[in-house]
Amino acid sequence: MFRTALRNLLAHKARLMMTALAVLLGTAFVSGTLIFSDSVGAAYRNKMSKSLDDVAVSVTTGHSDTAMKGEQTLDDRAVATVRALPGVASVRPSVSGVAMIADRQNNPAGSEWGSSGANYVPGKGGKDSRYPIVKGRGPAAEGEIVLDAKTAAKTGAEIGGTVRLAVDGPVMTKKLVGIAETDDPRVSAGGSLALFDTATAQKLFGKPGEFSELVVAAKPGTDQQKLTAEVRKVLPEAFTARSGKQLAAEQSKEIDEQTSSIRNTFLVFAGIALFVGVFIIANTFTMLIAQRSREIALLRAVGASRRQVVRSVLIEAGLLGLVASAAGFVLGLGIATGLRSVLNSAGGSLPDGPLVIEPASVLLALGVGVVVTVLAAWLPSRKAAKIAPVEALSTVEQPPAVKSLVVRNGIGAVLTGLGVAIMLYVTTLKSSDGLQTAMAGAALTMAGVIVLAPLLSRPIVHLFGRATGRFTGISGKLAKENALRNPRRTAATASALMIGLSLITGLTVVAVSSDQGVAKMGQQDLTADYKVTSAHFGGLSTDIAKTLAKEPGVAAAVPVRSVGFQSDGDPALVRATDPAAIGKVSDVRFVSGSPSDVRAGTVAVSDEYAKERGLKVGSTLPMTFYDDKKAAPKVAAVYAKNDVYSAVLAPFSLVDPHLEKVRDEEVLVKAAPGKAGELKAKIKETLGGNPLIKVQSPEDLRRAEAGNIDDVLYLMYGLLGMAIVIAVVGVVNTLAMSVFERTREIGMLRAIGLARREVKQMVRLESVMIAMFGAVLGVGVGIFLAWSAGHLVRSSFPQYEMVVPWARIAVFLLLALAVGVLAAVWPARRAAKLNVLESIGAQ
Repeated sequence: MFRTALRNLLAHKARLMMTALAVLLGTAFVSGTLIFSDSVGAAYRNKMSKSLDDVAVSVTTGHSDTAMKGEQTLDDRAVATVRALPGVASVRPSVSGVAMIADRQNNPAGSEWGSSGANYVPGKGGKDSRYPIVKGRGPAAEGEIVLDAKTAAKTGAEIGGTVRLAVDGPVMTKKLVGIAETDDPRVSAGGSLALFDTATAQKLFGKPGEFSELVVAAKPGTDQQKLTAEVRKVLPEAFTARSGKQLAAEQSKEIDEQTSSIRNTFLVFAGIALFVGVFIIANTFTMLIAQRSREIALLRAVGASRRQVVRSVLIEAGLLGLVASAAGFVLGLGIATGLRSVLNSAGGSLPDGPLVIEPASVLLALGVGVVVTVLAAWLPSRKAAKIAPVEALSTVEQPPAVKSLVVRNGIGAVLTGLGVAIMLYVTTLKSSDGLQTAMAGAALTMAGVIVLAPLLSRPIVHLFGRATGRFTGISGKLAKENALRNPRRTAATASALMIGLSLITGLTVVAVSSDQGVAKMGQQDLTADYKVTSAHFGGLSTDIAKTLAKEPGVAAAVPVRSVGFQSDGDPALVRATDPAAIGKVSDVRFVSGSPSDVRAGTVAVSDEYAKERGLKVGSTLPMTFYDDKKAAPKVAAVYAKNDVYSAVLAPFSLVDPHLEKVRDEEVLVKAAPGKAGELKAKIKETLGGNPLIKVQSPEDLRRAEAGNIDDVLYLMYGLLGMAIVIAVVGVVNTLAMSVFERTREIGMLRAIGLARREVKQMVRLESVMIAMFGAVLGVGVGIFLAWSAGHLVRSSFPQYEMVVPWARIAVFLLLALAVGVLAAVWPARRAAKLNVLESIGAQ
């Protein structure tokens, strides 16, 4: 039977080509994802390991109360204590912090989260082995700086030129004296590095004489664990000592967590692509078995058992899956390379490194392809085993039994009803905790629709047939009858397209609705023309609001600060501002009291928070802050829920004592009439072109949020695109095999006068009907799932309101129409070229 399976595979390789392509694309997605995640993880580990080459022990300040209060710090005495231990070769005291370098346009040269600064520690020969200088020299004075090569190129500064930067306040200018290399993965991932001499770094990032880390190098033959234990003994408990191996393990775990999230996300979409491929594989083997029924009957007649027939079909499927998976794995290498390029172009800034091919990835990719192919062919193989030799020799194909469709329709109705009921239940949930329930309901709904697809195909295809028959005559009628002849086959082909389109439609509706919600959130309550914030979330100097208030063209500059607290164990946020000025920058409506009532010792609360806590004007709000201090202000006013302010609004006198450092979270700026357009540039200029400062209008804020949503949506389009491609392959495959199956019929039609043009049109219209059937199902299911799941989004995002983007839906339907036309090109040409006499005589 193995030789029979191999012979069948080789004999029908042309008919199996599209099926192999579906398996190839699915396994390419899987292998590309695995290779990509392994390669990125290895590149990160390589960067990390290089930076830890000389690290035997790392000592940092802990988080104990004594360390926080500054009673014990890493200083020169701690350095001397550690250096005196036996086995210590050297101690490198490090100082680090955030240093935002300005590029040519005064924007941050590095990413906001990766802009780092550190001290340059010259050792023997005046060089720092951690940061090799490739050009110039290391910093030696307060006015000098060294940059990494990429950052220096962005600033346009040459050796001897000036560099503009900000750390925690105004812009500074320093002289560029050198270019350094670094293995810091934050830099290779899009960040920036600035190096200063130790005294300057301490002044910028901490306190004079204090360090943030001691990096201990060990003498040859010294055990890291023992040395770490010795370091812990001689230093106070306020400090944390970890061995280099421990640091490497922690970083490796962190890298695994980061890469696994990417890998799992991509594998989910790879699984969707493979699931779509299952329909194509099952369809192909069902049609092949129907076409080879006489051959199977002969095998049964000469003694082949049912088990042997099943085994033969499954071996054929396994060989097909193995060959296609091997080719898919090779294609996966290109996908892995392409993923890195795509993500880097989108700002991912992944570290460079070679492709890493793990044996487990190879086995998993090949195994998945083979298993999926064999499982998809299992039901067709059982159908082949049930063929009675006499019946098979007397007919080419029997139509599906009515009973089997009745049972299938019953199962589909139960699954669909259960799925719809769960999704309707999801609409009643008041929190986002029902995500798993919604996913289960969505899966059941889609599964039910797939099972019901043969039943649904009749009215929908009939409707398309009537619409096209008026314009295409006999070709349209024949196309409709062909599509309805085998509803199972039509349903399986259309379901592959339906799955992809339902997910794309659902995601599009949710994304567009979220985008509208973000726009509403950013504009309905904020009346300020600009919001000024810090790029590294460290807050703004309180002098900025005062400076902007004096700027010509500024009507109001209102600072806002915030701090967390608990009231009877429930966490909340209180925002502090000038109550008298809030009406100038926001549309806040007071339902009880007024802004002038909010003075020292009082607060205003939102109506929603007041209802939850049972508060009203005159009530006392017990507050416990995170510095363990308490307050009990009186409620002086109640305002309607507002997106600019939180649940509690207070004067600065309540919030400032609980801030570690008094800084503004943001400054809301209202322009004088007619001055808004030119004010943004003036604000940047007034603040010295500080790269730390972000000046954003409500539209900028909306665009930034919408940009994130659009980026995610387009990524989803790209990932689901593979499933759509496989679905298109399925339509081509079904049509091509259907043409082969109907060779004699097409020959008879040609013999009685059907022109080649009409044959092409017939096949093309059949393809369009199948594609549009799948598209209509997909769009309908997608909109329903988006509507029901949208209630979960609204529970945590009140501004969310479902918006159906009909223009995009129309584009999806037009693309489905184009898919139907393009998928029929090759099968239609093949059908039109059939020789009439040879076709009539075909068996």
